[in-house]
Amino acid sequence: MRGTPTDLSGLVGQAAAGNPRAVARLISVVEDGSDRLPELTRLLLPSAGRAQVVGITGSPGVGKSTTTSALVSHYRARGWRVGVLAVDPSSPFSGGALLGDRIRMQEHATDPGVFIRSMASRGHLGGLTSATPAAVRVLEAAGCDIVLIETVGVGQSEIEVVRVADVVLVLLAPGMGDGVQAAKAGILEIGDVFVVNKADRDGAGATSRELRHMISLAPREPGQWEPPVIQTVASTGQGISDVAEAIDAHREWAESHGALRLRRVARAREEIDAIAVASLRTRLGHHLADSRLARLSEEVVDGRTDPYSAADELLAELRDSGPGDRAGSGPAVSISLEGV
Repeated sequence: MRGTPTDLSGLVGQAAAGNPRAVARLISVVEDGSDRLPELTRLLLPSAGRAQVVGITGSPGVGKSTTTSALVSHYRARGWRVGVLAVDPSSPFSGGALLGDRIRMQEHATDPGVFIRSMASRGHLGGLTSATPAAVRVLEAAGCDIVLIETVGVGQSEIEVVRVADVVLVLLAPGMGDGVQAAKAGILEIGDVFVVNKADRDGAGATSRELRHMISLAPREPGQWEPPVIQTVASTGQGISDVAEAIDAHREWAESHGALRLRRVARAREEIDAIAVASLRTRLGHHLADSRLARLSEEVVDGRTDPYSAADELLAELRDSGPGDRAGSGPAVSISLEGV
């Protein structure tokens, strides 16, 4: 299952026909950083951007997996095809997904209209994995109308989801931190919809009021989206339809105000930048592995040169070596270093 397929075009066709094994193999190509990833990305281009991408984030224990499962049920009742990317912390031993959130979504395991994939963060900061944008494209090619991305739950560094989602749901729960902590985490800036889950607990009303007050203090231009605060009990489905309605309202607003295109353009810019930097780092690694780095390091320690001049020398060697000298596996990307 994890071997690189010989016929990516055939697998894309099978995925579009709803074959879950084909979808799984294509996402494995993405996660493994196969050197055929550029080819796969080109094959997926015709279906790119067709699905609505919803990011679901929040601290551990607020009920992200339960909320995700409830949203899956809601959208399946609409007749939509749903994809779920549950990004888990990595095992320090195998490197694989540690929690396996699919365990919490067993009710959807046999539904052919739902594809759930647990992806390991593999040390990537920000609550996501670097393979997430390409994995979203695979699910779009598989005919998903909506893709739900559940992040790791890493607290104050979990803001990267805003770069890959069309709308971001931020989950909180009573008794798990006050509004000041929420502001520290940066969630007031990234949230498009705030969900106070486990609203059957004491303090839910106070948490909601505090959130609404803090949101009201943020300066907004006329017509700008104001995030709603919705109370839910995801384990029973209470309030989930209200969350879905808020997602729909945000989509309508984002399309009418051009915000959706701006967000997707920013997403593409981030991905291009990440691919370029990764390719440059791979090429640079070839030079870091040889004696030139050791020589330059000794010169810096001895005071014969400075770190910036040493870095300039390495970059100059990269310019002279050309893209054909790139070492290591992974997507081949030609990068000009002129002006670096």
